[in-house]
Amino acid sequence: MTARVLVVEDDPAISALLRDYLLHAGYQPEPCADGTLAWQRFEQEGPWDCVILDLMLPGLDGLQLCQRIRSRSAVPILMATARIDEFDRLLGLEIGADDYLCKPYSPREVVARVRALLRRAQGRLIGQAGVELPGSGGFSLDEAGQRLGWRGQWLNLTPVEYRLLRGFVQQPGRVFERASLLDLLHADEFRDVSDRTVDSHVKNLRRKLEAAGCGGAAIQSVYGVGYRFTAPG
Repeated sequence: MTARVLVVEDDPAISALLRDYLLHAGYQPEPCADGTLAWQRFEQEGPWDCVILDLMLPGLDGLQLCQRIRSRSAVPILMATARIDEFDRLLGLEIGADDYLCKPYSPREVVARVRALLRRAQGRLIGQAGVELPGSGGFSLDEAGQRLGWRGQWLNLTPVEYRLLRGFVQQPGRVFERASLLDLLHADEFRDVSDRTVDSHVKNLRRKLEAAGCGGAAIQSVYGVGYRFTAPG
């Protein structure tokens, strides 16, 4: 079944470009230029498989819309915006965006991000069954498929969350300094990451682990240093 993507973007040129690239990739894009209307469409015309969300919108802004969507649904949200201030980026992640892309961006990159989010959400990443990691309390790693599972269920993780959690579960009990965690983040598009960015991703990881039944306390704060992973019982 063709994945339906709600594209919330008020710039007609960008919206049309994203629509063309998503159509070419085999998706069903549904453009919307107003935040309030996008919320109405999200509720009335679902289900949706992914949402591409601009930050600066008429009506509801992107942060408000993201928060509303996340309160009702776990649909993958890609926030794409020209506002690159760290506060905006962190706030977007904290209220539930799964990925963040700053303008100007390549439409091919947007399609690649959408594809990755859909694969993670649907548990259809390419790769063999995961190998259980010793001492991790039931975590399995599928390195080829870039996914992690816990006790039989694959976790819906962003690329950054995957790398962070992989580092934790491969070395249970180790105290990771923030500098070490920042090195993991540098492998992604985030080149201007900070301690607050790490904290936001850890917060999201804890939320997802809690939702999976693992318990967010598996990632513990070590005051003044960083974080430590303790295998759940």
